[in-house]
Amino acid sequence: MGRRIIKQHHMIQAIRNSYDLTNLLQQCKVSDISKVHSQIVTGGYGRNPFVGTKLIGRYSESASPNMEHARKVFDGLSDRDVFLWNMIIQGYANSGPSVEAVNMYKELCRSSVLPNQYTFPFVFKACAAMRDQIAGILVHAHAIKLGFGFNLFVGNALVAFYAKCQNIDASRCAFDQISPKDLVSWNSIISGYTTNGYYHEALVLFHAIQKSVDCKPDNATLVAILPACTQLASVQDGLWIHTYILKRGMEINAALGSGLIAMYGNCGRLNDARWIFDRILNKTVVVWNAIIRCYGMHGHADEAVKLFSRMIEDGVCPDSRIFLGLLSTCSHAGMVTRGRELFESMGDYGVERSNEHYACMVDLLGRAGFLKEAMELIEAMPLQPGKDVYGALLGACRIHNNMELAEKVAKKLFVLDPENAARLVILANMYEDKGRLADAAMARKMVREKKLKKSAGYSSVELDFVYHTFGVEDESHPFTELIFDTLEKLYQVMVMEDDLTLIS
Repeated sequence: MGRRIIKQHHMIQAIRNSYDLTNLLQQCKVSDISKVHSQIVTGGYGRNPFVGTKLIGRYSESASPNMEHARKVFDGLSDRDVFLWNMIIQGYANSGPSVEAVNMYKELCRSSVLPNQYTFPFVFKACAAMRDQIAGILVHAHAIKLGFGFNLFVGNALVAFYAKCQNIDASRCAFDQISPKDLVSWNSIISGYTTNGYYHEALVLFHAIQKSVDCKPDNATLVAILPACTQLASVQDGLWIHTYILKRGMEINAALGSGLIAMYGNCGRLNDARWIFDRILNKTVVVWNAIIRCYGMHGHADEAVKLFSRMIEDGVCPDSRIFLGLLSTCSHAGMVTRGRELFESMGDYGVERSNEHYACMVDLLGRAGFLKEAMELIEAMPLQPGKDVYGALLGACRIHNNMELAEKVAKKLFVLDPENAARLVILANMYEDKGRLADAAMARKMVREKKLKKSAGYSSVELDFVYHTFGVEDESHPFTELIFDTLEKLYQVMVMEDDLTLIS
């Protein structure tokens, strides 16, 4: 009897100690986790599943995750339930390496423990990070087999997974199968459409969620849809979003603010973009990049450079995108000296020069007529020059009619970018300008023989939340006859106006 009481006392004491240790883990600093871990091992609680789960969570959820330590704790535990497996899979999915999350999932499948609805979202996240669609499809099949095919958590993860693998049809299919949908479902599919360039489809869904009774747009929804408004220059939707933010009293943080700045900039409303910028309290490099790009695209190169200087004074370190925008701005403004200075200063901020930066610099020098210097820059590049670099040089040759250099550059591009019809068209135009019609005909013949197509530009107009796109001589629209008839009438009005101007 006495031994039983002593045993029960030890069990109660062990439970109390395990609770104390988990509370200590919860409250301790990240730097002290390893110290508490040592106390756990010393106290004989290294194999306690309750303490082990909390320890794995702290190792994997901290600002600087240590999955190596988390894995050692996991491997030391013999009693592993599905919650513990999910903890280690989640840790790898969030902090990497992603392949280990998939490997742990495979180990789970070989064990006696079955995955649950919370397991699959972590595995899909890891597959998405690796862009491994085949692995994700196999996991999807397993989820269906276990009866989680229509589960909300699994469905939302599938929408995001397929979108990141650029399989937008499968992503939409997964979205349509979710019932009922929550806000995460809507945000995932809208973000998927936007990141894959399906801007019209994203806006259609955004209009649908506006009419929804159960779900209302939140910060994540607006951040996801703003790039679509920017690309389509849809100021009507942009103004609705801005008004919605103000009415709901939402904070315009860096992500939301940079999206609004980019939208207003693309719609030509520079003052509104600046108004947003001035009211963002914590201006990150993304926010600075958005406003600098706005001023650059509208030809205000001096103001863009001034903002860059102000950003440096505020202690914000520039990134590669900042320099890309500034070099492009300097190129179009003909600011060769300032462009050179910015290009040379990139190393001072620890920013590595990419092919895109060199392409901008070649364009800057080429537009200004420094073709020889542009060529020397390419020859001195520490990395292999890409198609964009030589493409910028070919464009400069076209501007300054340098046929000899253009032919040399074109030979490089035929190897680096053989499917780009625009390069051959530029060369053909240059031959025609020089009167070398046989060479021009040969270049155009190559375009036909290789069945190359130059990407056609198009315009779009929004009418009653419906987007209509059309290109040159495009007859695919159902109201083609009415459109062309209206254009002809407008042309006649313009001719009459010109005639009246000449008479007066």
